[in-house]
Amino acid sequence: MELAFTGAVIEWRGPAPYYFVRVPDEVAADIREVAAMATYGWGVIPVEARVGEIAFATSLFPKDGGYLLPLKNAVRAPQGLGSGDEVAVDMTVRL
Repeated sequence: MELAFTGAVIEWRGPAPYYFVRVPDEVAADIREVAAMATYGWGVIPVEARVGEIAFATSLFPKDGGYLLPLKNAVRAPQGLGSGDEVAVDMTVRL
């Protein structure tokens, strides 16, 4: 399942700062249709994503009926991305 969307980088301040892009509701609805086939537990969904020129593998976190795409420092730092920046995401759900 290949998906594309844009969203703002958000910061969550827990024990350490973490950065995410919230998956839009309409895209999250598509993911929920295949979630049972894709998840490996706890509702996380393995994906391959691309933000700018950087491709990476990660897992979507379920949150408030939707999903959050984690953005590691290795993705954000080279592109100068920070909280509030709009990013385009190309993503493949790994089934």
